[in-house]
Amino acid sequence: MSRRELDAAGITDPLLRAAYTRCRRLNARHGKTYFLATRLLPLERRSAVHALYGFARWADDIVDDLDRHRTPEERDRLLRRLESDLADGLLTRAGREPVVRAVADTAGRYGIDHALFADFLSSMRADLTVTHYPTFADLQGYVHGSAAVIGLQMLPVLGTVTAREEAAPHAAALGVAFQLTNFLRDVGEDLDRGRVYLPGDLLAAHGVDRPLLEWSRRTGRRDRRIRAALMAAEAMTRRVYRTAEPGIAMLDPRVRPCIRAAFTLYGGILEAIAEQDYSVLHRRAVVSRRRRAATAAAGVLRVAGARLRARTEDRVARAGASAVERKGPVR
Repeated sequence: MSRRELDAAGITDPLLRAAYTRCRRLNARHGKTYFLATRLLPLERRSAVHALYGFARWADDIVDDLDRHRTPEERDRLLRRLESDLADGLLTRAGREPVVRAVADTAGRYGIDHALFADFLSSMRADLTVTHYPTFADLQGYVHGSAAVIGLQMLPVLGTVTAREEAAPHAAALGVAFQLTNFLRDVGEDLDRGRVYLPGDLLAAHGVDRPLLEWSRRTGRRDRRIRAALMAAEAMTRRVYRTAEPGIAMLDPRVRPCIRAAFTLYGGILEAIAEQDYSVLHRRAVVSRRRRAATAAAGVLRVAGARLRARTEDRVARAGASAVERKGPVR
């Protein structure tokens, strides 16, 4: 399928094709939920989406270093090297790293604002030193770079039926909603890395602090205060989803099934968390295969409907043009 995607996108250079293929593999391995939704996009746009998400995953892997093989200084050095490579790549549409070559080519093809990549890397750098966010306002600064800019990078690739400026706040909100969902799902894993992404003021409002979270993670025991805080975090996340949802109708009709599927699948993670009674400190909440399959099937039907409507509108337009030609100029 990747070969067809590359052909449809007009990517012919062998090195560039290999770079995009690398990004596709990163997206498939790390982002199973969104990768599934991406299969609903028109063929010619999938490679660009893989490039954007593949680059994001590459940078994220540097700062997380899940196997803990690298020191903080080594991760800082690797991130600086990536920043330098990207800065050069965005100017030349090249790069030493395959993921940089692909994302730089995508940025050039779609005219993506380079400042969005700088903001993203700024948030990645924060992960090297920042271990908590005292308030939601503090967290918003981080998620702008780590998540909102991803939605904004996607907009030129997806296309809109409204002015891009009108759709932009909703696209940014959707990126943030996905990120907040990940924060809630991964509370335990993030705690193991020494980070707490849930805002400190939200936790404190329910009598929760880091030592209590660590105690629960270590012992496997539950606490009603933690449950209440996680419920509040879920409610906060759902409010962001509601802000994001109107933007789906502003997108090109052919891409709406993909984004709707992603919206549904990530929302399903919140539902799974609630169904497991907010036990995210002790086990990872996942959307069942049956639910993912049902969402994918619904997306396929939406894709078919969008294609049928597009063909019908095209036939009507051609018929109208032919009628005008037969009628001749108006005198």
